[in-house]
Amino acid sequence: DIGDIVRGKDLYFGNNKRDKLQEQLKKYFNNIYENLEGAAKKHYNGDKNNDFFKLREHWWALNRQDVWKAITCEAQGFNYFRQTACAGTSPTDGRCRCDDKTSDGNGDVNIVPTYFDYVPQYLR
Repeated sequence: DIGDIVRGKDLYFGNNKRDKLQEQLKKYFNNIYENLEGAAKKHYNGDKNNDFFKLREHWWALNRQDVWKAITCEAQGFNYFRQTACAGTSPTDGRCRCDDKTSDGNGDVNIVPTYFDYVPQYLR
């Protein structure tokens, strides 16, 4: 799951690409960290091995809706998540995921399904 990968908690064992992925993520979050100033930089200082786990957690909490929208709405031609709900030809017509509705929790279908974000991966 993307959230686990970003937060450094993925169970991507048995594949040597895991270490390479984590090193690349460390570089990205180090770059974010280096551009922080003042209290924000001080808040994330002292992370063991410069893994930036706290920064990753906060980044994911702030950006997961945008990541979800990019996956589901910008992947034109793919049907795994993005069905033809907005085409007017299906029972789900009018329940578009990619419009600009707010995700206030009042029945909108474009709400990010992140209820599994904090369930340990091996239990999903």
